[in-house]
Formats: sequence, structure tokens, C-alpha cells
Amino acid sequence: MAALIVGTGFVMGWNYALTVVNMGLISAIMALGVNLQWGFAGLFNVGVMGFVALGGLGAVLVAMPPVAEAWVVGGGRVGAGLVLGVLTVVSLVVIRTRMARGQLATFVMLAVGVGGYLVMRAVLDPGVIAVEAVNPASTGYFGGLGLPVLLAWPAGGLLAAGAAWIIGKTALGLRSDYLAIATLGIAEIILAVLKNEDWLARGVKNVVGIPSPVPQEIALQQDPGFVARAASFGVDPVTASTLWVKVLYMGLFAVVLLALLLLAQLALRSPWGRMMRAIRDNEVAAAAMGKDVTARHLQIFVLGSAICGIAGAMMVTLDGQLTPGSYQPLRYTFLIWVMVIVGGSGNNWGAVLGGFLIWWLWVIVEPLGNALFGVISTTLPAGSPITSHLQDASAHMRLLTMGVILLLVLRFSPRGLIPEK
Repeated sequence: MAALIVGTGFVMGWNYALTVVNMGLISAIMALGVNLQWGFAGLFNVGVMGFVALGGLGAVLVAMPPVAEAWVVGGGRVGAGLVLGVLTVVSLVVIRTRMARGQLATFVMLAVGVGGYLVMRAVLDPGVIAVEAVNPASTGYFGGLGLPVLLAWPAGGLLAAGAAWIIGKTALGLRSDYLAIATLGIAEIILAVLKNEDWLARGVKNVVGIPSPVPQEIALQQDPGFVARAASFGVDPVTASTLWVKVLYMGLFAVVLLALLLLAQLALRSPWGRMMRAIRDNEVAAAAMGKDVTARHLQIFVLGSAICGIAGAMMVTLDGQLTPGSYQPLRYTFLIWVMVIVGGSGNNWGAVLGGFLIWWLWVIVEPLGNALFGVISTTLPAGSPITSHLQDASAHMRLLTMGVILLLVLRFSPRGLIPEK
């Protein structure tokens, strides 16, 4: 993998190679989270995209400066509406646990649920309208807490973990493909909320200007000391600042990945890890030995989702913006699963390797395909229909390559490149 990255740097430039490395580190963290859920416990979570998006939302809520006017005109009503929503949910849980099941309990739950929702919307909606009317071109939302952006990474993990706990309490009773369908649907619901509730994070208007934990390129280019050091290496300030910022990000991301990898390895080798694999292999036998299968499933579902949330917050910090419309199942669910399968399900090192390798292939295949098709086109007659077909086909090289890689691995190394021991 290191040789591939170095080769990319020599052929396509070090700026491009460092970009691949940084996104590879984030992808490896996502794959590590999915590996915890699937490789350790056999949970088929296809809602990875939703937890990654919640991590990005956490970065906005923590790092962006607050919009004081929005809090003044609508903070009280929105807060009261959200409290009423929480009380409605708590009331439904209490009714379900305290009342005997029957028609009366169903009627009471229906009345409380519908009535609580209507009251919540009656209180919440005027506040939302007032907040979204505050300078909608640049704000139109509450903003965040204005805290250091590095605190947003664990906060994104906590937000994803909280959502995973709520989802797990209702969905983990499902198994296999039913759990996959449920988590995929829940992820789409999360994205729908992010896209349509402008007061939360500006919806599809996007949040830009998220603070960076490292110096910005412009600031470095205006620093005489940095310009002098760049000149001593024979590099212009613009190129040097871009490379240095990416190197700093790479250092931060590598520290997070190594810390999570160490914790995952310790967990895997602990009695808890052996118990999780026993539950994965035979739930009935584990339950007969006194293990609380449902509680352990919920536990590892929350842990894996939290790791995906941390990766989502890191990615939004790297991009400097939250764009809900960019979250697609192909990139943030299917591709992560391919990383885990190719790397080796149940092996943390395999998940990390799969994250780097598959991301490298994902970004490198299309330009390589364009170059290959360009060479082929030069050998064809002018105006040949095959030339135009090849130009259109290059955009699909990524999907073709991922499919071929997945099939080859499943056929010749079904346990992945680094199998579970």
C-alpha cells in the first residue's frame, strides 16, 4: 500500500497523493467501525451513511459560531418544542412498559403519540420559521457552540452513538436482511431531516467555513518565515502551503486511527471480544451460557456507529463544509462494506488495509481509465462510434472495478486479504 501511495505521488503529484492518504485514513476509520459491528458481532448495518452524516452534523453544532439573533427570535420556542417531543417519546415508552397489552393500551399510545406530535409542531413551527428567516443567505440556523473543532470529532461520535442507541433499541430485534433494510431506511430518514430542517444545519444550503484545526494555506503564504523555509527547499509558497496543510491533517488523522485501532485490538483480544465472537458464531449457545445477547448487540452497535460518527466529523473538518446532498449510499455504505470484505472481516488490520486499498482504487481507476481509453482512441479511425462509447464508459470504471475486485476476493480469498485469526 505504501508503494502504491509513493507511486501515485511520483506519477500524479504529491498533492494528489496526500489527498488520497487523508481520505484513506478516514475511510479506514469507517471500515474499522463497520468491522466492529459485522466482524465482531455479525450485525448487518447498512445505515453507515446516516451515522457518518450525524458525525458531520456534530462538527457543525460544536465548531461553528452561534447565531445570536436566531437564538433570540426562536430559541425558546424551538427548545420547548423539542422538549415536548422528548416527553412524548418518554410517555410512549412508559405506557408501553406499564400498561397491559390490549386495545386500551393501543388506543392510549395512539392518542398520546398523535396528540404529542401535534402539540410539539404547534410550539416548534413558529420558532423554526423565525430562525430560518434570520439572514437565510448566510445563516438561517442556530449555528454551533463556537468550541475548538477538535472537540467536534468526539462530539460527532457521541451524536452518532446516541442515535445508534435509539435505533438499536427498536431495530436490533431484527436479523440479517431485515436489519439491513431497517438501517438503510433509517439512514435515509436521517439524511431527509438534514436536508429539510434548515434551522438545524441550513439543509441543502450547506454550512461552509467550518474552522480548521491546522493553519490555513492563505495564512501560511502570508507568513514570511514559512515563505523563507519554502524557498530554501526550492518550492513556491502556494505549493508548499498546500502540501504542509495536508501533512498536518495526515498527522492528526493518523493519531486518531492508531488510537482507535489500538482500542479495537485490545477489545478483540479481551474476554469481551471473545464473548462477542461467540455470540456472532452461535447466539443460542451464547444465550444458554448466560450472555445477554440483545444487550451486547446494542453495545457494539453503538460503539461501531460512534466510530463512523468520528470519521464523519473528521471528513467535514477536512472539507471545511457540510453538504447533506453529497451523502450517497454508494460512497458511504457500499464502498465501506467492500473495504471490510476485501480487507478481511473480523480482522482490524484487514479493515484498515481495505480502507486504504479500496479508496486508492476508487480515486485512481477513473483517471487511469481515461488515459487507457485515450490511447485506444488514437488507434481508431476518426469519428468512430467506439471512441465516443469509450469516453462515456470511463465514468463507470469505478463501479466496474469495485465489482470485479469484490468478485475476485469472494472467489479466491473469501475471508479477505488479511483473514481473521
